[in-house]
Amino acid sequence: MSPIDTKAQLESINAAAQALAQRRAKGEADALLEEALRPKDFPQAFAIQQAIAQQFSAQGNPIAGWKCLLPTAEKTVVAPIYQQDVYLQTAECPLYPSSKGLARVEPELAFEIGNDLPPRATPYSEAEIDAALGKTRLALELIKSRYQNPSEANHLDALADGLVNQGLWLGPELLATAEIETSHFALSVAIAHNDQQQGEALQKAAVHPNGFAKAGLYWLVNFLSAQGIGLSRGQYVITGSYAGVLDLPLNQHCQFHYGELGQFGLRFVEKVMK
Repeated sequence: MSPIDTKAQLESINAAAQALAQRRAKGEADALLEEALRPKDFPQAFAIQQAIAQQFSAQGNPIAGWKCLLPTAEKTVVAPIYQQDVYLQTAECPLYPSSKGLARVEPELAFEIGNDLPPRATPYSEAEIDAALGKTRLALELIKSRYQNPSEANHLDALADGLVNQGLWLGPELLATAEIETSHFALSVAIAHNDQQQGEALQKAAVHPNGFAKAGLYWLVNFLSAQGIGLSRGQYVITGSYAGVLDLPLNQHCQFHYGELGQFGLRFVEKVMK
């Protein structure tokens, strides 16, 4: 990536990061940034992301994970997830709801970093990355844009803002991953109204966008390493939604079945703005 080296560029990046960090911390959405602060290319967007991460880290909220996909000619998908927004198998999952009062989530697999993968001059092999991994968990990415009209935001706007991520819910561990097909599965979500057995049922054919769930992870490790960024033990990486965004109700029990991969249940509750 080209360096961000002028004083004006740095001031613009820091101002954009300050505005977006405040929105994220408060669970608020607002208009697109003023034109002078909007990123014009990938290096600027990524620099805004990392400036936000530095602000949060200084406040005791470091990066606890990443979201990614294999890059294409059109766009690169990479964004940090923060410690205070990660929930491990909690019965209730706090999130900022959509404008329609719904929980927006994406079904994912989350790969735990079991041993540090520090930045280095030579690329990591897939075998080295595999050897550094810990648990694989069923997971939900929590979704919310910090732009009032997300459709107006281009990819660089979204990238600077963390690609609509507002957190990560980590579910049960996936067992015997070598023997289980993880490229696709039958997804179902049973919604029990008022804790009754009968309710709505949502069913989808879940397919990983890259076909192979670790593909984006292998890319991410070496992309970050080239930027001087390592992955640390205990962080998690999600690599793409199996079924796009699901809009689900608050305050009702939702039972997720990831085919043969496992199942879990939880209730989405509205996160209180700080």
